[in-house]
Amino acid sequence: MDIRVEVAREASQELVAAFSRLLPQLSSTAKPLDHEALTRLTTSDANTLLVARTPDAVVGTLTLVLVPLPSGLRARVEDVVVDNAARGQGVAGLLTQEALRIAREAGARTVDLTSRPDRAAANRLYERLGFEARQSTVYRFPVEPPAEG
Repeated sequence: MDIRVEVAREASQELVAAFSRLLPQLSSTAKPLDHEALTRLTTSDANTLLVARTPDAVVGTLTLVLVPLPSGLRARVEDVVVDNAARGQGVAGLLTQEALRIAREAGARTVDLTSRPDRAAANRLYERLGFEARQSTVYRFPVEPPAEG
């Protein structure tokens, strides 16, 4: 499979269509992204949106978040999704390697990611790429939007 990884710098109609197809494969609760939401994503200084494409279509995405903190520049890999039809073709590996390259060039001290234990193939990939499981507890606080009224 001929796959090219690139930075998405603008919210094209192709990208909106790709996220309409890919996002439900990542999360059953994520709201669809419209052109405005993708513009915010692609123009944010903190985000680098990577897309993997074949000559025919976008087949995967990864968001790299770079955050300057008092302890140094940190990076996070978020929302990795590869189209069901393209899984097992090395797409996630190419996306992740490009994210690591960008983080390294930016001077990030570390790159973190989370992955559910039931995602065995993804976890094997991350370990193969040099990620190490941390003994940590991840907490989440669900922030609800304010009630309209």
